[in-house]
Amino acid sequence: MRLPAPFRLLLPLLLIALAGCGEGPLNSPYPAAEQNANTLYAAFAERPKHLDPAVAYSSNEYAFIQQVYEPPLQYHYLRRPFALVPLSAAELPRTTLLDRAGNALPAGADPAGAAASMYEIRIQPGIRYAPHPAFARADDGRLLYHRLDPAALGRIDTLADFAQRASRELTADDYLYQIKRLASPRVQSPIRGLLQAHIAGFAQLSEALAAVDDDKWLDLRRFDLAGVQAVDRYTLRIRLTDVYPQFTYWLAMPFFAPLPWEADRFYSQPGLAAKNISLDWYPVGTGPYMLSVNDPNRRMVLERNPLFRGEPYPADGEPGDAAAGLLADAGKPMPFIDRAVYSLERESIPVWTKFLQGYYDRSAVGQDSFDQVVNLGAGGELELTDAMRSRGMRLSSSVMSSIFYTGLNMLDDTVGGDGPKPRALRQAIAIAIDQEESIAIFQNGLGLAMQGPLPPGIFGYRDGEAGINRYAYGWQAGRPQRLGIERARALLKTAGYPNGRDAASGKPLVLYFDSMASGPDAKSYMDWLRKQFGKLGVQLVVRSTDYNRFQDKMRRGQAQIYQWGWNADYPDPENFLFLFYGPNGKVKHGGENASNYANAEFDRAFERMRVLPNGAERQRLIDRMVELLRRDAPWVAGFHPQQVVLNHAWTANLKPNDMATNTLKYQRLDPSLRASMRAAWNKPRWAPVVAVGALLLLSAVPAIRLWRKRLRANAHGDHP
Repeated sequence: MRLPAPFRLLLPLLLIALAGCGEGPLNSPYPAAEQNANTLYAAFAERPKHLDPAVAYSSNEYAFIQQVYEPPLQYHYLRRPFALVPLSAAELPRTTLLDRAGNALPAGADPAGAAASMYEIRIQPGIRYAPHPAFARADDGRLLYHRLDPAALGRIDTLADFAQRASRELTADDYLYQIKRLASPRVQSPIRGLLQAHIAGFAQLSEALAAVDDDKWLDLRRFDLAGVQAVDRYTLRIRLTDVYPQFTYWLAMPFFAPLPWEADRFYSQPGLAAKNISLDWYPVGTGPYMLSVNDPNRRMVLERNPLFRGEPYPADGEPGDAAAGLLADAGKPMPFIDRAVYSLERESIPVWTKFLQGYYDRSAVGQDSFDQVVNLGAGGELELTDAMRSRGMRLSSSVMSSIFYTGLNMLDDTVGGDGPKPRALRQAIAIAIDQEESIAIFQNGLGLAMQGPLPPGIFGYRDGEAGINRYAYGWQAGRPQRLGIERARALLKTAGYPNGRDAASGKPLVLYFDSMASGPDAKSYMDWLRKQFGKLGVQLVVRSTDYNRFQDKMRRGQAQIYQWGWNADYPDPENFLFLFYGPNGKVKHGGENASNYANAEFDRAFERMRVLPNGAERQRLIDRMVELLRRDAPWVAGFHPQQVVLNHAWTANLKPNDMATNTLKYQRLDPSLRASMRAAWNKPRWAPVVAVGALLLLSAVPAIRLWRKRLRANAHGDHP
C-alpha cells in the first residue's frame, strides 16, 4: 500500500530512531560485529610504494613490512640507549676479526690491526613462514602454483583466489637467497652500492647477474656469493672485506629479512605482476602478522600469523618502565592484538576528529591540535590539558634520533677557517641564535636544543651538566642556561668585528643565509633569524632558492650559512660524527660533510672510534671529538625534534622507539573499555531530530487535513 505523502515525510525520522536501537554508535565507521573485536584501528597518509624488503626504504613502507618480515636482529623495545637483541637469530652474531691472510685474530684483539671480519649468525630452529600459496604442494610433492597456465591465470585476480596455502621452516639458505637478491641489478636495492664496499664477492656476483640477458626467472641458487655461506640448516656466515662494526645494525633492517626461493619463483610468473600479485604487494614472512588486505587507496589490514611461534614480551627496560606499566606483560607470548586495520587519510583533521571519537586508537599531536592537548609546564615539561585528562588520555613523548641544524661553510672566507678569529665569530653566532626561543615559537616547545651532534639514545651522548656546550651555555638551577649576549659581543670583537663592523674598514658585517623554505611560516622564521644576528649588529641577507639550486650551491661550496637535517640510519655515534669527517667533505669528496669541516685530530679519533665496540675507550674518543666540534662550531645551532603521541585509556604497552618499527606485536588493547567509551562519546543528540520532527508534523497538519477531507469526499462519493 502506498503511504500518503504526510507519512512519507516522517519515514526518515522513524528509520533514524530504529537505527539508534542497534549496537554501537550511529556514526561508527566500522561494522557492528567488530565492536568488541581485538582490532587496532589506525590511519596512514601515504600509500606504500614497495613492500619488497630488498627495495623498501621509507617509514610508511616499514610500518607494514616490519610486522611481517623478520631479519636476524631487532632493537629492544624498552631499553635506552638503543640496543640490538636477537629476533629470528638465536643469539647476537659472533664476530671474528681476520688478518690479511684470512686467519682469525684472538678474542679481544685491537680492531685497528684487523684486515677483515666474519659474522656468524645462528637461526632459531622451528620458525615457520605464514601460510602462502607459494609453498602449496600436491600429494606427489610438486609445487602447485609455480607453473600457472593461461587458463589458471585467468581465474586469478588476487592472492586470495589461490585455494591452497602451506608453509615451511625458515632456514639459513633463505637469508643467503635474500642477500643474493640485494646484489641483483634486476631488484635495484638501494643498498647495493653500500654492500659492494663491504661483503666479499658481492660486486662480482652483481656483475655476473647483470650479464644474464634473458627475461626468465633468475634462480639465484645457481650463483655463488663468496662472502656469504649457509654453513648448515641454521647457520649463516658473512665475511666482510674490512672491519665495519656498524654492519650489525643493518642486520636489523628488512633488507636482511629472509626470502624463500619459492616466493621469488612464484611471483616471477608472467601475468601475476599485472594483477598486482607480487612481492611489492603481498609479503611472505615469518613475523607475527601477515598482510591480508592490500587496498592502498582505501585500507590495509594485518592479521595474526597463525603459525607465529609466540615471542615473549621483554622482561626488562629502563628506569621508570615498570612504574609506567610497561613491564606488566613481561614474558607473555606476543602478539596481543589479533588484527590491525589502517585506513587511508590524507588530511590530519579527519584523523584527529575520529581519534577524539574513539575510532582511531592513537594519534600524533600536530600543530593544529597542540593547544587542545598539551600545556607546557614552568620547566618546559608537557602536561595534558584537563579536557584530554578527563577522557583518560595518556601522553607519550620522546626526543627523536634526528637533528635539524644551522651550519656554516668552513671553506668560506668569512665564516670559515681554522684560526682564532673565524672560530670566535662562529662561537658568537652560536650564542646569539637563541635556539630555545626558536623551539618555543616555531616548534610548540617540542624539541631539545643541541649541545652537540649526538641526540639522546645514541651511545656517547652525555646528559646533564656533563653534556653541555661550555662555549655557548652555563649550568644554572639544574639546567643549561645560554650565555649572555655580552659574551657573544666580546667574541665578535675578538673576531675583528666590534659592534658588527669590520675593525679595519668600518664596514658592517654582512652574512648570507641560503634557504629552501617558502610561505608565511618561512617568512616569520627568517624575520626571527635576522633579529638573532641583529643582536650582534650583524646584517643577515636571506637568499631564497629551490631545492635543486640549493643542492648545487652546497656541492660547489657557494653557500655561506645553511640549514639541513639528518635522521639516524642506525643508533651509532658513527652515523652522526661521520658528518664531520674530512674525507666526507661535500665540496672536495661529494660526501655528507656539508660544512666541509676538516680537523686532523678529529679525523684520527673518528677512524679509531668507528671500529671500536661501545665502551670506555670509545666514549673517551667521542667526548674529545664532540669537544672539538663545540670549539670549532661548524654547526652553530640546532635541535633534536620531539614527537608526541596521544593514546587512549584502552591501549597499553606503548613506548616511542625511534629505531624500531616492528612495534605492533608489543601493543595491547581493551576492546570492551573502548566500546563503552565510544558509546559515551558518540551518543546521538536527539533534540535536533525531535525539533525537526515537530516542525515536519506542524507543516504536515494542513496536508493531513486535506488528505482526511479527500477521504471523506471519496467515501461520500462511493456511498451516496
